[in-house]
Amino acid sequence: MAVTKKADRVGKEKKKGGFRETVLLLILGVGIALLLQAFVVGSFYIPSVSMENTLLVNDRVFVNKLAGAPERGDIVVFKGWNGEDTIKRVIGVGGDKVVCCDSKKRITVNGTALEEKSYLFPGDFASGDKFDVTVPAGKIWLMGDHRTASADSRAHMEEPGGGFISVDAVIGKAVVRYWPLSRGYLFSRPDIFDKVK
Repeated sequence: MAVTKKADRVGKEKKKGGFRETVLLLILGVGIALLLQAFVVGSFYIPSVSMENTLLVNDRVFVNKLAGAPERGDIVVFKGWNGEDTIKRVIGVGGDKVVCCDSKKRITVNGTALEEKSYLFPGDFASGDKFDVTVPAGKIWLMGDHRTASADSRAHMEEPGGGFISVDAVIGKAVVRYWPLSRGYLFSRPDIFDKVK
């Protein structure tokens, strides 16, 4: 009898220990996930048509928060002009001269014309607004891929910041469109930006 009671007691203690271990692992997992979300990878959904067809309304993307300074051609999430999380494509970085448009209606960066057909919304054009800006150090010039439906740097040129966004306002670079699964896609910088000097 004594052996049976002892075995029952040991079995109950093992069950208690297993439950505690499961709870601790669950808490640890949630903690790690929250740290990753806060400092490494963020998930963002697309609320508007400004980046079509690259990103559609309700698409979801993962953003790398440790990717370093944004480069021309990157798709970035940043604290926008109204303070909300916003997603656009970087067209110019500090020191760049961005002009619209040349004789073929293309945007030029430092005199190099951008052939943007690979990501512009079908039938769209580089810009309906003319501009000639030099991006200050520590700032970026951003535009949506659906130019006729995007309130981007062009729409904020008359404001105190001149339409530029601080590099410090960038949350991270979009690395993958993961939802819907049928539209999963790994982003890369378009080659056209490698030609800009």
